Amino acid sequence: MASKRIASSMIKFIVLTVILILFIVPFVFLLINSFKENMAITSNPLSLPESFDMSNYMNAFDKMNYIAAFTNSLVITVLSVLFISLFAAMTAHYFVRNNTKFNQYTFMLMVASMIIPFQAIMIPLVKIYGSLDLLNSKWSLIYMYIGFGSSLAVFIYHGFVKSIPKELEEAALIDGCTRIQTFFRIVFPVLMPTTATISILNVLWIWNDFLLPSLILVDPEQRTLPLSTYNFYGTYTVDYGPLMASLVLTIFPIIIIYLFAQKYIIQGVMQGSIK
Repeated sequence: MASKRIASSMIKFIVLTVILILFIVPFVFLLINSFKENMAITSNPLSLPESFDMSNYMNAFDKMNYIAAFTNSLVITVLSVLFISLFAAMTAHYFVRNNTKFNQYTFMLMVASMIIPFQAIMIPLVKIYGSLDLLNSKWSLIYMYIGFGSSLAVFIYHGFVKSIPKELEEAALIDGCTRIQTFFRIVFPVLMPTTATISILNVLWIWNDFLLPSLILVDPEQRTLPLSTYNFYGTYTVDYGPLMASLVLTIFPIIIIYLFAQKYIIQGVMQGSIK
């Protein structure tokens, strides 16, 4: 039995190591090529750079207008995730505590809407919002992210809210709390591990999203970091060195956030599996 457990552990270790290598190799190639010139990248993209020259990063920083693009991405991501988490938690709590037929159908519609691909509705969406003169605005983009991200968040919150004893809320109401106070003082704090998981997943999605901002944000001053990387594509050429550097600058903040927040993701997943 002991030998079987050891063999099983070794197989798991080997499989996980192979998966880790498959995920990390593209990022290593990206980082290596960000220090090389175009000729070196096109001739041998797998070779190591001759020197760690930061000129590509300085060029990318200036051409991307990095500070403005970073601010736009930060504002859009933070506000979108904040409103998605808050509205979805309140909606899921209302559906669970008011289990009427109408709420059941509404919840099922929200769940069913998750199977609709964005590409199927993006042209009518842009046409309608364009006719209303609501394009080229960060607030329109935030509003759309709230709409597209709420269904999954409500679905996740719904299962967790059902596990919260209703007696806790009844005790708070007896002590004089209003329903709003009960939600924010009793329910929402209990949902914090779930909120952390949902927030991190939405941050990864919204920060890295290219398609929706490319349809909404036309003005260069409104562009997010993923959109700013498109500045290195010409009509007939691609400036590969600064492009690689711009991609590193784009994904570096989100990697830092993920490294600090990974314990909350694991905590939320573990609690979800237990419940």
